[in-house]
Amino acid sequence: MNKEVVLSIRDMEVTFGSRNKKFVAVNGVSFDIYQGETFGLVGESGSGKTTIGRAIIRVNPTSRGDVFFKGQKINGKISRELDKKIISEIQMVFQDPMSSLNDRAKVDYIVSEGLVNVNKGLSSKERRDRVGQILDEVGLLAEFASRFPHEFSGGQRQRIGIARALVMEPSFIIADEPISALDVSIRAQVLNLLSRLQKERDLTTLFISHDLAVMRFITDRIAILHKGVLVELAETENLFINPLHPYTCALLSAVPIPNPIKEKKKKLLVYDPAVHDYSNDKPVWTEIEPGHFVRGNAKELEEYKALTEFRTGGQ
Repeated sequence: MNKEVVLSIRDMEVTFGSRNKKFVAVNGVSFDIYQGETFGLVGESGSGKTTIGRAIIRVNPTSRGDVFFKGQKINGKISRELDKKIISEIQMVFQDPMSSLNDRAKVDYIVSEGLVNVNKGLSSKERRDRVGQILDEVGLLAEFASRFPHEFSGGQRQRIGIARALVMEPSFIIADEPISALDVSIRAQVLNLLSRLQKERDLTTLFISHDLAVMRFITDRIAILHKGVLVELAETENLFINPLHPYTCALLSAVPIPNPIKEKKKKLLVYDPAVHDYSNDKPVWTEIEPGHFVRGNAKELEEYKALTEFRTGGQ
């Protein structure tokens, strides 16, 4: 069965600064996201995860490569009509619910600002009704629309952020570490909310996080990012069962085990980029098995292939 590609990124590069102070934050990243799936992007702080998300919504300009949304190129110079369409169809839920909301604006304005900017045909009553409906959908009371963000808890503020994104009726959501700033007790509620809304609204989601335990719960496929470069991509369970790249193995070794005895005995792996010798044999992005991609040179790819065959043959 052919899956419909909603978002396609090809050889994306994002740079900051210029000339001698040029910094390449994202280097040659390529992947596809299919209709209805939750695609995870994992990496430690500073790896370029958020930069990719912001480049998709055109906050960060790309210095190379292409971004296609439903077959249309959306990076670089585009028409005003396409720009307006992208604003409506792609929305982002930001990491920090404390700083991503305007404390001087009421919830009604925060949630409906996008509607006012894009869909000017709505009457005041229609706009208020839409805000009340979406607040109810994310588990908040409609009367909260008249309050200010500082009157809410972190979890409630993140729900307001989700409502602000969903009120535009997007088909694609970028969730940028939406639970990392929340208390542990609230995280499951927000994750369950996002999961429910995705099913009800048939959303496609790019979920950005550094937490692999959370990713295993919510994503269909995961891409591993290290210093702006993709090193591995696979279906979620396959990545956990058959990790290949040393960086992926190091990340997985840090995932807590809910068993104190096993947790005490487990061995933490530390990733050392010096294990790769790319002086002559350059690395390439290769599909080792169906749907499982990894970055490596010819020698490493042979080792990864042998390891994959050994693991699958031993099951």
